[in-house]
Amino acid sequence: MVAAALADARGAHGLAFDALLAAIPFAAVSALAGFGDYLEQRDDAIGGLQALLWTLALALLVISCAARSPETQTHALPPLGASALVGCLAVLALKLCLAAVPYLRRAAIATAKP
Repeated sequence: MVAAALADARGAHGLAFDALLAAIPFAAVSALAGFGDYLEQRDDAIGGLQALLWTLALALLVISCAARSPETQTHALPPLGASALVGCLAVLALKLCLAAVPYLRRAAIATAKP
């Protein structure tokens, strides 16, 4: 998805479309695996939120690809495609922050012990 954003910045919208289209299966598998992990450990709220965010990222990827599909012939970037990509990158940034929470908790506990 970062590659698609870089390709869009350089004006290679067809390449960005291909990168987003290739990312869809990986996001779908990650969403299913995250949901499966959540079903195994229902008391893990962060795991459930991670699965939900993967699903949101997948939906934004599909929306971005659907908006870009007719525009690939004209080499233009539709506003909906760009907005969906930015939203997907924001979701991934939020996922990164959530993934860091357990490590920060461990570090805080380790420094609090005398």
